[in-house]
Amino acid sequence: MKFGIIKERKSPPDRRVVFAPEELAKLKQQYNEASIEVESSDIRIFSDLQYQSFGITVTDDLSDCDVLFGVKEVPVENLIPNKAYFFFSHTIKKQPYNRKLLQAILDKKIDLYDHETIVDEQNRRLIGFGKYAGMVGVYNGIRAFGIKFELFKLPKAETLAGKDALIMQLKRITLPPLKFVLTGTGKVGSGAVEILKAIKVKEITTENYLTKNYTQPVYVQLDVLDYNKRLDGQVLGFDDFIAHPEAYVSDFERFTKVSDVYFAGHFHGSGAPMILTQQMLNASDCKIKVVADISCDVDGPIACTLRSSTIAEPLYGYWPLENKEVDVFHPAAVVVMAVDNLPCEIPKDASEGFGEQFMEHVIPAFFNGDKDGILERAKITEKGKLTPRFSYLQDYVDGK
Repeated sequence: MKFGIIKERKSPPDRRVVFAPEELAKLKQQYNEASIEVESSDIRIFSDLQYQSFGITVTDDLSDCDVLFGVKEVPVENLIPNKAYFFFSHTIKKQPYNRKLLQAILDKKIDLYDHETIVDEQNRRLIGFGKYAGMVGVYNGIRAFGIKFELFKLPKAETLAGKDALIMQLKRITLPPLKFVLTGTGKVGSGAVEILKAIKVKEITTENYLTKNYTQPVYVQLDVLDYNKRLDGQVLGFDDFIAHPEAYVSDFERFTKVSDVYFAGHFHGSGAPMILTQQMLNASDCKIKVVADISCDVDGPIACTLRSSTIAEPLYGYWPLENKEVDVFHPAAVVVMAVDNLPCEIPKDASEGFGEQFMEHVIPAFFNGDKDGILERAKITEKGKLTPRFSYLQDYVDGK
């Protein structure tokens, strides 16, 4: 089995990689029958020399590899026919902008595995960069507050070495007694909490958060039933919410009245209610000054996320009265941070963590006959056809 690490070619450049050099060395050590090559790259967070120092072959030609690993979509012209590829294809939700990519993958008889479709038997995702999005999202949200109110200046996350440097910078500033509300308890939420705990922001209960004032910064982490309620007032549990999202309405307004900064790190399923509405943000008793939308669903559950922002220009202002974008320093503006590729700001940490997950959950499947069905579930295309699990994409492929 010959694995290849491809060069990232999407623009803007992405410095992340599926495997750090050290992780590839472990792979070789653990699986003697595996051979590995890395495509030369001048943008990757790890240099060619770093891979070579671990005994990994660096080359410009991966055509003799069986399985190719990347992060972002591969340009159509760079796809090698009859190979297996792993990357974020952004096709499984029928994204119009990548229809041609999936068509080309089928035409070239490529077996496509998407990092998003690597799931366990309960359909829970096993790998991703979400934790690192959460980390950077918290940093950027706090940085935005400092900018808006000219309280402190933090450097951009992308200029720092990684997670530890983010924490060090945050520890240097003095935060006022802010209240941070965080939605989401998954990987994004765990990354956000890791930063908040590291800088000694105190976690408190929902009841205390809503009713008490504090002399230090505090946060509360909410699950879906903390910010959604049934229209009929019944309390029926998480399974009911998943089965009948239309029976629910947002109960987030009680948090808008007491929160200074909102970190949105939830998964928002189709049919679920809006979380933060224009009306909530426009209410006279709304206290929210910054919304760091880590999940970044444009036209989704957060009214002020009018568009995604960029690492270069991460912030914009939102004027609730007019439901429009304004300058960050507009007196009525809520500051929005909606960067949609946050893990790119700490590519070293993100790559190392991703590779560890991949080694744990995916690589063994190549050598144990895929006994847990990891590869089978993740495979979108095979020999020029959609697999049964992803046959729902046929009309998308056909352009219907």
